Amino acid sequence: MNLKKIKTIGIFITFGLCFINHFIYSWFPNPLTSIFFPVNESIWEHMKMMTTSIIMWSIIEFYLLKKYRINHNNYWISVFFTCIISIIIFLIIYYPIYLKIGESFLINITVLFITIYISYIINYLIINKNHIMNDYIGTIGIILIYIIFGILTYYPIKNELFIDKTNNKYGINNYLIK
Repeated sequence: MNLKKIKTIGIFITFGLCFINHFIYSWFPNPLTSIFFPVNESIWEHMKMMTTSIIMWSIIEFYLLKKYRINHNNYWISVFFTCIISIIIFLIIYYPIYLKIGESFLINITVLFITIYISYIINYLIINKNHIMNDYIGTIGIILIYIIFGILTYYPIKNELFIDKTNNKYGINNYLIK
């Protein structure tokens, strides 16, 4: 087992986790799951699904790297950047398509896979760099991402990214469009 093989496996496992994580909040609705999993069908809420899937795989991957004694640097920094980069890449690719043609399951999953693939390539490059910065900064960054997710779940911005058009609402609350 080597780093490239683990990253390749990670792409497919992360992609699969997204499908499971899409439904976690609806299966177990509570304040904790509302922070980590999508509470509605808005574009923004699905960024939580992708980020949480990356984090879940990263925890498993961290132990695999230790188990197989695979040399790596900047682990949690790379995970933090992977989360941020995946959100940016997804929005850059998906949002213009969504505005032009609307919701499409096939386009959604294709863009999701491409996003995960590109993000893991960047993750691989960061892990192979010499020491960039303290991994505690990456851990703090991940925590900040979820604080932002939590705030925006309960107090969403009133714009196109945050609207659940299927239920005509924002966030976890019933802020109906008027």
